[in-house]
Amino acid sequence: MTDELSPAEALRTMVVAYADVLDGELMPTGPRAGADSGDPQTSAISFFSGHGVDVGVWECTPGGWAILDRPTTETMLLLSGVVTITPEGGEPVELSEGDVFILPRGWSGRWDVTETVRKLYVLVG
Repeated sequence: MTDELSPAEALRTMVVAYADVLDGELMPTGPRAGADSGDPQTSAISFFSGHGVDVGVWECTPGGWAILDRPTTETMLLLSGVVTITPEGGEPVELSEGDVFILPRGWSGRWDVTETVRKLYVLVG
């Protein structure tokens, strides 16, 4: 999708894509950059990108990595799997299927995927 779609066209496109991708095939995107444990392999599909927003589905096999100063705000719904999110200087939180969470721009911390995770995400730049 591009910035050239009208809002109504973008909404129709998002709704159709959403229904098709939640449990469908994703495109392999390779190893998770910066991983320091396990061998986290990722796959994803973006079904809307424009107006400073990116929406899609992302999957990752077990492994862990640090995140320093997120460049975007990300809202996520875990569709499956288990991940432990540890904010910098904070306590770890285990999240699983059905959990919704937000990591704001500037967030730092750690992801540790213990069971392959699939999430619906919305990135806002």
